[in-house]
Amino acid sequence: MTTRKNSGGAAHATTGRQAAKMRATSVGSASERRDHLVKLAAEIFARKGFQATTVREIANEAGILSGSLYHHFDSKETIVDEVLSTFLDDLIGRYRAVIEKGGEPRPVLSEMVRIGFGTLEPHRAAITVMQNDWSYLRQIKRFDYLVKAEDEVARMWIEQIKRGQAKGQLRADIDPKLTYRMIRDTIWVAVRWFRPGGRLNTSALADHYITVLFDGMAVRESVGPAPA
Repeated sequence: MTTRKNSGGAAHATTGRQAAKMRATSVGSASERRDHLVKLAAEIFARKGFQATTVREIANEAGILSGSLYHHFDSKETIVDEVLSTFLDDLIGRYRAVIEKGGEPRPVLSEMVRIGFGTLEPHRAAITVMQNDWSYLRQIKRFDYLVKAEDEVARMWIEQIKRGQAKGQLRADIDPKLTYRMIRDTIWVAVRWFRPGGRLNTSALADHYITVLFDGMAVRESVGPAPA
């Protein structure tokens, strides 16, 4: 009796562990499937444009029926929402961390440049969508956070530029807001021509831009000896 009872308990425990493992595998598979669909859709949005992409096209690319896609997302807006919010959360979080760490304005700005260029590979599709579909998406209420995120990023950059001016590290005659916009556009437009595996990686690209940003393009004139 005791042997049979223990044996049954062991069998029950084994069955329980197997069921738990199966549930965990199922959850993991569903999560991985969802992530795959988000990445796949992001690539299509980047290639065709958000407005021009249909749910059916996403489903066809994934090799599933349109109805199956709705098991994961209620609309294509939900998919692009996840693509963009993931990118912005990463970008803003890293900007905040650098600023909160403190330091002189020039090194802080340099690190922010590196962070920006560093997003070109992992968030290429999201950046492309923001470039191409910004005007359309910002008209939709659920994407109000895009404007708020843009404003926060601008504020962080402009504050650091002004700090640099106040400390005498940056020229006082440059307009902080205009300077930020030029930096921003240089970084994000690079997504159109930068190709991973090319002559420069994103780190080297950032270093080159930082050199041009702070040291300029013109050759500095050498100062000769004072006349006798």
